[in-house]
Amino acid sequence: MTEDFREIAAFDLPYSRKAQVREVTFDSGMKMTRLILREGKRITQVDLDADSARNLAAALIEGAGSGGNA
Repeated sequence: MTEDFREIAAFDLPYSRKAQVREVTFDSGMKMTRLILREGKRITQVDLDADSARNLAAALIEGAGSGGNA
C-alpha cells in the first residue's frame, strides 16, 4: 500500500516537541488528514476523517480562546 501526501503545516511546540499536519491520499483515492506528533524519539501518528479533523480543529480553537485553560 502506497500513499501520497501534501504537507499542510509544521509547528515547533513547547518543550522541544513538533507537530505536522498532512493531507494523505491512499491508493484507493481516500483522503485523510494526518496529525504527526514528535516528542524526542517518540512519534504518534493519527489519521483523521474530515469530520474528526473539523471536530479536533474546533476543540483546539476553543481551548486557545480560553487561554489554554479548557
